Amino acid sequence: MADPTNGLSLWLDRLVLRSPLGVEEREAVLGLPGKVESIRANRDFVRLGEKVDRSCLILSGMAGRFGQARSGERLTTAIHISGDMADLHSAVLPTAASALQSMGETVIYRIPHRAIMEASGRYPALAQAFWRDCTVDAAILSQWSLTNARQTAIGRIAHLLAELSVRFGVGRGRDDMEFEFPLTQIQFGDATNLTAVHVNRMLRHLREAGVVAIKDRRVRVLDWKRLCAAADFDPTYLHLHQAD
Repeated sequence: MADPTNGLSLWLDRLVLRSPLGVEEREAVLGLPGKVESIRANRDFVRLGEKVDRSCLILSGMAGRFGQARSGERLTTAIHISGDMADLHSAVLPTAASALQSMGETVIYRIPHRAIMEASGRYPALAQAFWRDCTVDAAILSQWSLTNARQTAIGRIAHLLAELSVRFGVGRGRDDMEFEFPLTQIQFGDATNLTAVHVNRMLRHLREAGVVAIKDRRVRVLDWKRLCAAADFDPTYLHLHQAD
């Protein structure tokens, strides 16, 4: 079974990008108890309307947050990568208004809400860090809403790839940045409000233009500046490097 230490360390790294934390607060994050769980590809591990008592840290793989219409159609509203606490907000709002699904083989660490609340109560700086983490999730959702409503198809595809490049790069995108990308074209379409056929066409365009390379479920950025230009990408909404 996977060791949660690396995932907790990744999450801590992201928390301290935005929040000043001392030694005790950092140790509290790294010491959060929980249960490791391996999830097969394309499985819901938090269901709509479910009342949960644990939050899910992504240890490896990738997960999508989604809403679902009565017709059964889904729309992905966030993608969570290794080191993301996918539903930290559930510690205070335990009934799931959106659900979580594995995108490829995924390992999660379910942390009891009780432990999160105890750490928050003991360390006010940590409570603020958790609050900021939830606020960034909201900022990403807002940006996705704008991008998918106002961007061209190529812009939507490029924007998601640029965002993931920055998030996997812990605050910076660059040429030759490479990251895991297990999404199917249908899942990519759910995240960008495009059909799988349209996604395939736009990805092919970016590959043939020498902007990105996609092989074996991995993306490599070949030309970061052109990717950002195609996406009209500004990472301000990710609120990186703001700890003081």
